[in-house]
Amino acid sequence: MTPGAPARPDRDAIAGALERVRGAIAAACAGAGRDARAVTLIAVSKTVGSATLEAALDAGQRIFGENRVQEAKAKWPALRARYPDIELHLIGPLQSNKVKDAVELFDVIHTVDRPRLSTALAAEMARQGRHPHLLIEVNTGSEPQKAGVLPQAADAFIAACRERDRLEPQGLMCIPPFDEPPGPHFALLAKVAARNHLGWLSMGMSADFEVAVAFGATHVRVGTAIFGQRPAAPIRS
Repeated sequence: MTPGAPARPDRDAIAGALERVRGAIAAACAGAGRDARAVTLIAVSKTVGSATLEAALDAGQRIFGENRVQEAKAKWPALRARYPDIELHLIGPLQSNKVKDAVELFDVIHTVDRPRLSTALAAEMARQGRHPHLLIEVNTGSEPQKAGVLPQAADAFIAACRERDRLEPQGLMCIPPFDEPPGPHFALLAKVAARNHLGWLSMGMSADFEVAVAFGATHVRVGTAIFGQRPAAPIRS
């Protein structure tokens, strides 16, 4: 290998990791009396290069999650030209000035969390005639450093999205506090979704996706268990 060149991905390792995660999802579904087809695996690909993404694509993965609009814009259009069935999810915070790019690029946006953003999304979706699925992020731990609508404000925000902005959110997303058991947070999210007649629950990451499945997750966001530990992305959305 040329000095300074990026390491080539271990394609067998990526395929094996995907197989293990899929098997764990299936086992968790069986334990919860659920159909494994009801849970969508989102491979979180932030900071992952195109060669590694191709290894995951060759292993049959088609659904990916990105944290930052600019990073996704730089690497996914070329891959989509070759793999048109890719489904791309935005799972990181969305700034209002990136709404145009987000609507163009993503099929699902998980992080709708404030009136200014929901209004901007409604206007941009009408302009483009493109309607990605939308999820509302709930800050289940009421953590001041995190994005997300507070649990006690979630019902009103969901109603405002529907009535003021004429949006039809598909579900909810959360990221529990890292130092607390995730189960109560997943249960809270499921309760808010149920009373607002929302069907999608995006919850669970590499460390806790099996717990999330037991609490009704329909989408789990798994990165480290597939691609390994990665440095924080330097690119801002």
